[in-house]
Amino acid sequence: MYREATDRDVDSGWRFMSGLESDEYMDDPDNHAVYDVNTIANYDPDVIPFLDAPVGSVFERENGTGPFVAVHDFEPPAD
Repeated sequence: MYREATDRDVDSGWRFMSGLESDEYMDDPDNHAVYDVNTIANYDPDVIPFLDAPVGSVFERENGTGPFVAVHDFEPPAD
């Protein structure tokens, strides 16, 4: 999960992915959707403690299944 700047009031800036998406998958707009961040938190309450983190924050699960940890070597995709 990472947070980027947004210019829309209804957008928290959070982006959630599994981390296993291919470039081909990510290039297909049909594979993306906008959800209320509360919906995501209902599916995975582990994200809740991180939702107030500032723009530029990045977290991933340790070993893909453990607790979330901060990531410092991630660059969000360019628009």
